[in-house]
Amino acid sequence: MNEVRLGIVGLGNMGRTHRQYIVDGQVPGLRVTALCGRPDALAAIPESPEEARFTEVEAMLASGSIDAVLCCTPHPTHTPIGVAALRAGLHLLMEKPLGVHVADCRRLLAAHTDPTRVFAAMFQVRTDPHYTTLKALLDSGETGPVRRILWDTTNWFRTEYYYASGGWRATWRGEGGGVLLNQLPHNLDVFQWLFGQPSQVTGFCQFGRYHQIEVEDDVTVYCRWPDGTHATLIASTGEAPGRNRLEVACDRGHLTVEAGRITWQKTSGPVRAFSEAAEAAFAQPDVETVTIPIEGRGPGHVAVLRNFTDAIRHGEPLLCPAADGLRSVELANAALLSTWLGRTVDLPFDAELYERLLTDKAETSTFQKKQVAKKPASAADFAQSYQR
Repeated sequence: MNEVRLGIVGLGNMGRTHRQYIVDGQVPGLRVTALCGRPDALAAIPESPEEARFTEVEAMLASGSIDAVLCCTPHPTHTPIGVAALRAGLHLLMEKPLGVHVADCRRLLAAHTDPTRVFAAMFQVRTDPHYTTLKALLDSGETGPVRRILWDTTNWFRTEYYYASGGWRATWRGEGGGVLLNQLPHNLDVFQWLFGQPSQVTGFCQFGRYHQIEVEDDVTVYCRWPDGTHATLIASTGEAPGRNRLEVACDRGHLTVEAGRITWQKTSGPVRAFSEAAEAAFAQPDVETVTIPIEGRGPGHVAVLRNFTDAIRHGEPLLCPAADGLRSVELANAALLSTWLGRTVDLPFDAELYERLLTDKAETSTFQKKQVAKKPASAADFAQSYQR
């Protein structure tokens, strides 16, 4: 295939952003030939004779004008739209999260029955050199086994206007969750990509702590692995300025990942071996501080779009196969389920139980969102914050 014809469904912030990358020529071999969205969203985009316009997904899928679909719609619609696209024999790139809950993700993945159709997920943070460098270090074995992880990712501040700007935002019915399903999927994806999926999760989620919303905007998640490795993840949309700091304790010292650098307090040998061999009661291993400078945040969305296109055209391996997207949803669901049940949850958990509980919350909700009269003059475009 010389050129991939792409249909974009969902023309909110991310749909428009992806379209602009392609229109600007940043993705060779990919051309937007169809747009699908609400009439007002379509009206906000300049018309082009190359882009057919649809207000119904089914009509776009059956039009014969596209080879692939990029889905950028609200989270609960990912599964039905994705299933329809795959059954129509089209390639599919799904924005995060893959679905609202594990059972939905499994239904979507089960619809991918044709191995010649490419199915990928938009997890562009995997291209960030902070995390690609850390992964290379961990995979090399030079750091020794990971013992403990702490990820403070509290730089997701959001205003009341942000939550009021879309009726679907921060509701059980419209989004299926809060910070865990909206802001944190990228962190959860990188977390499992670096360290693997834990066996147990304990969630401490607070709902509407900082905003007038019904879903979680402040979370602490504690994870455990069978070998004793454990991790704590902290996330909030109510702290400012917040920070994004990942700490990894290994058998060869301590790694800290922050914007612009990785700092490795590297011990002279494995800590466990030193502990067993040390003669003095209070002996400490020698430590050398190694600083690895990191430039930028990587190619992000454009890299995933290029990879998706090249996978279709040339069979290039995917940066993030859709099946990988299930794991971040599983972690988010586990944290909420643990909070609701008041106990630790083993992975895998009862996905049908989670679906029933979530459906009940959506159907019985009487929550009314706060109305914000007007957009603050300083309201930011949050697209840049998705690049982490």
